[in-house]
Amino acid sequence: MFRDRLRTEAFAPELDADFYRGLYGDLRAMSEADAAQHFREHGIREGRQGSPLSAREALIEVLKRQRSILEIGPFCAPVVRGRNVAYFDVLDRAGLVERAGRVGQDAKGIPERIDFVSPTGDLSVVDRRFAAVVSSHCIEHQPDLVRHLAQVAAVLEPGGHYFLMVPNKLYCFDHFIAPSTLAQVLAAHVEARRVHRLESVIEHRALTTHNLPARHWAGDHLDPGWQASVVGRATAAIAEHAAAAGGYVDVHAWQFTPGSFRTLVGMLHEGGYSPLRPLRVYETPHGRNEFTAILELDPMAGDR
Repeated sequence: MFRDRLRTEAFAPELDADFYRGLYGDLRAMSEADAAQHFREHGIREGRQGSPLSAREALIEVLKRQRSILEIGPFCAPVVRGRNVAYFDVLDRAGLVERAGRVGQDAKGIPERIDFVSPTGDLSVVDRRFAAVVSSHCIEHQPDLVRHLAQVAAVLEPGGHYFLMVPNKLYCFDHFIAPSTLAQVLAAHVEARRVHRLESVIEHRALTTHNLPARHWAGDHLDPGWQASVVGRATAAIAEHAAAAGGYVDVHAWQFTPGSFRTLVGMLHEGGYSPLRPLRVYETPHGRNEFTAILELDPMAGDR
């Protein structure tokens, strides 16, 4: 129990009252309780930073101190580099270089080696365990979220952690798509989904909007002509899905806010569907379109 508490305290809380009051001059005279109330009632909505680890760069500094790390999906911009880091992707390095050229990305950032490769994103090819796993803007692409969490848990050492950077649907192109539900996630798992459903392709192609966080924070979510083009883009999405003939179309399967993610992952853990429990889910700082989170492998969680 004492070791568990030490492990938890290694990560800043979701609201660090001293940090919060020190960062904003108008809050410095507040008590800890008043600061917590302010954060809940005003700070989250205003994008005030309640914890240093709500910023990806601070979370990465903590991640770098982990003894061994597996990064999922580094492509051209790995989150972390070093001798203690291994990489998993859907293509080997040569394949990633070719893809980068095809989509207009700079291949210079691609890691020199991709240690584990699965064209279907199957983490069971990973043959060793790590103290930490990290992914950036990856979890929302997983057709079967429950399977993904189980596979991450399988490559973590006991007490290991999954570090995530996740798009907040409120401040990215997913703004008009509703947060994902437990029913949707469990249905995908029961169906053993390996590719995205037609509904996800239509949502991603027809209902997404611009991806400029500053505009979303300012309440500006629409580009001119968006509404008039929805039906046409939906029709094109149906044709795209049909042309894929059962193949994978890369879109977002899931949409989250920090609160919905915390609740959903918590329910999956409590229901025995995931060995990973939400240890920290930080709120999105102003001007950004993502939130950070840390899930912890629960050694007492049973398999389902």
